[in-house]
Amino acid sequence: MQIGNYQLDNNLILAPMAGITDKPFRNLCKQFGAGLAVSEMVASQPHLRNHHRTQLKADHSDEIGLKSVQILGTEPQQMADAARFNAENGADIIDINMGCPAKKVCAVAAGSALMRDEALVEKILTATVNAVDIPVTLKIRTGWDLNSRNAVTIAKIAEQAGIAALTIHGRSRACAFKADVEYDTIKAVKQQVTIPVIANGDIDSVEKAKTVLEYTQADAIMIGRAAQGQPWIFQEIQHYLHTGTHVEPIDLAAIQATVTQHLNALYLFYGDLIGVRIARKHIGWYFQNLGGLAADIKPKLYQTNSPAVQQSLIQSAFERFYSSH
Repeated sequence: MQIGNYQLDNNLILAPMAGITDKPFRNLCKQFGAGLAVSEMVASQPHLRNHHRTQLKADHSDEIGLKSVQILGTEPQQMADAARFNAENGADIIDINMGCPAKKVCAVAAGSALMRDEALVEKILTATVNAVDIPVTLKIRTGWDLNSRNAVTIAKIAEQAGIAALTIHGRSRACAFKADVEYDTIKAVKQQVTIPVIANGDIDSVEKAKTVLEYTQADAIMIGRAAQGQPWIFQEIQHYLHTGTHVEPIDLAAIQATVTQHLNALYLFYGDLIGVRIARKHIGWYFQNLGGLAADIKPKLYQTNSPAVQQSLIQSAFERFYSSH
């Protein structure tokens, strides 16, 4: 998988997810075989650049592998400036968000709302590509709603503007994350452009990964929610694509080591208090995939603000899993 002048190790990419794909999670997924991990979206407005949360999103110190930063905005010049700013601060790839369906994003005509204005799309893409000498990628949906699917048109505009790769989440903005994924639309886009196309949407198993790649003929796949609580899914997919067989399931000790590593990275990155709070949702996902937390441990885990107590409760939870297996 080639993006601009970068050769990825494979064609499995971690999707940008707001509040989730921070540096600790990106590094973890890369350790488990993700060929690329895209940052959560960073606003393009200059007045937000010095905000602590924005600075954390754009922190790439000690990040493993290529650094892809997703930017969000509606003004061509502002997006160009944001691309330049992030390139100067360590980004290897700039990704433009035209796929986010969130109401607060679409209310300001950003994210997937931009797909309604093809002339503005062209201006934003051209300005951003011309602003930097690193690859610029784009993420879109199939259209604004089911009556205005224009992914093929936007893809052609992107190719003309010099976009290096295109990710398509196979739903319209109106469908959010609920309706069936339109793999047909992704396939149609792939047939119409020569730039790499990345398929995204409901790829939640090794079999689904293989099916989507074969059906759409996409160059790569992007995994989002399926990586929550199981970052090793990249390793499992890679093995299946190469061999056609399932890798041995990850054992409890390896899962515990992963959870511990992830939590320690969060405490280090955010500081103890914020780290503990952000860890809660990840802990929920890890244990959901294991069958859930014991009723007496769960409330304590979600109430504590202490890293030591949080880790101790995790240890107790795993001891129960060991004894029940």
